[in-house]
Amino acid sequence: MATPHLTATDAELLLGTARDAAAAEGVNVSISVLDAGGHLLAFRRDDQALLISGETSTRKAYTAVQLNAATADVVDAVKPDGPFHTLATALDRPLLFIAGGIPVHRDGRLVGAIGVGGGAPEQDHSFAAAAVAKLG
Repeated sequence: MATPHLTATDAELLLGTARDAAAAEGVNVSISVLDAGGHLLAFRRDDQALLISGETSTRKAYTAVQLNAATADVVDAVKPDGPFHTLATALDRPLLFIAGGIPVHRDGRLVGAIGVGGGAPEQDHSFAAAAVAKLG
């Protein structure tokens, strides 16, 4: 039976896989892994990654875990004509609606999320998706 939460080993696998995917494309990133409560389990920022990418990776992961949805899937919902356009400013939480955050599930349960920042949003999403796929 699988562990019903993310372990430190899981977090390291997610970090390493996302980092390898980014390195393969020559992109410097920051990666954050949060547990289901939104608490930081692991973090890494490449030496040449933009400083702000540390904050964006964490906010993307936090948004993914809070909404239990990939941030790429909710971008349109918070646009001015979207059904949740006020969500970004209505809450006093560090939400960020840019692709790169993906929830992590185990046995159908939300156990955490990964966020990647530093590349183009589509790249960040693909790096995070590669990590989640590797975790299985």
